[in-house]
Amino acid sequence: MTTAHRNPVPTVDLLIETQPGTLVLVARKHAPLGWALPGGFVDYGETLEAAAVREAKEETGLDVTLLRQLHSYSDPARDPRQHTVTTVFVARAAGVPVGGDDAAEARVFALDALPSPLAFDHGAIIEDWRHGRY
Repeated sequence: MTTAHRNPVPTVDLLIETQPGTLVLVARKHAPLGWALPGGFVDYGETLEAAAVREAKEETGLDVTLLRQLHSYSDPARDPRQHTVTTVFVARAAGVPVGGDDAAEARVFALDALPSPLAFDHGAIIEDWRHGRY
């Protein structure tokens, strides 16, 4: 009997500041809907860092500088579509974001005025970053 081997799918997400106290978020075009950190799936043969830079450009039009990795999140329920494991990067960028790819809109928000609802586990990720966890 042959058993199909299944693995979680790797993704990346970015906490992008354009100035201190701000965060770039994207409004998702597809379910699950809501506001989200820019990010997406890692392509085969691509590093996590390259995927983060590419996804930021595709979804926000911004060229980012990656500052550091924050943490990886692996709860099997974090994405209702499938089991994903995301590596989150902290990044900086200059300019005005513009929604692209699967982002209907991209905007800069003050940390004390984030929109709702936030998709996936992105609210918890933002709180970890804001409070210096990881």
